[in-house]
Amino acid sequence: MTAKISGYPNGPLSFEGGELRRQSGEKLAVQGKALCRCGGSKTKPFCDGTHSKIGFTDKNLADPTKDRRDTYAGKKITIFDNRALCAHAGYCTDGLKEVFRYGEEPWIAPDAAAVEKVIETIRKCPSGALSYAIDGVEGKAPKGPPLVTVLDNGPYAVTGGIELAGDASREHYTLCRCGQSKNKPLCDGSHWDANFRDP
Repeated sequence: MTAKISGYPNGPLSFEGGELRRQSGEKLAVQGKALCRCGGSKTKPFCDGTHSKIGFTDKNLADPTKDRRDTYAGKKITIFDNRALCAHAGYCTDGLKEVFRYGEEPWIAPDAAAVEKVIETIRKCPSGALSYAIDGVEGKAPKGPPLVTVLDNGPYAVTGGIELAGDASREHYTLCRCGQSKNKPLCDGSHWDANFRDP
């Protein structure tokens, strides 16, 4: 069976054909359960019907002009960044501060660290906001088994090429579970401002 995620209109997510885990590594049984994406369930990450009581909407309100890749060309590596997809996991700014310079302009300095370290850091980006190319050839994300990881106080990190109904196929991405993203079903980092908590 092909792994697939789809959303019920103004409701939870349906997930089949893959594994569900917490960030701690704890496996969660998903069979017959829907995943909360309104942020209000008392049984997170599973839906308890709260979405219908709070008027959750799955409407995408993002500004489409912000969904673009910016290019930061270095001597040996080119880094691409799409802020509209960023889930603010912090692997870049916490892990390689000399390249990913929060609060500075330009915020990415591709030549400030060894290429191997830059690639290693980009591969940790759960949302796919960061990518890279060397000599004009884009790097491919390593393939893994179909897996949804429930990130602590954050989104669902999806890896392994799980099909997302109604969206372009990609190896990895993050899905909103706080209910506040303007870029639904994708995470846009709004859980930070919303002070979303789980577990």
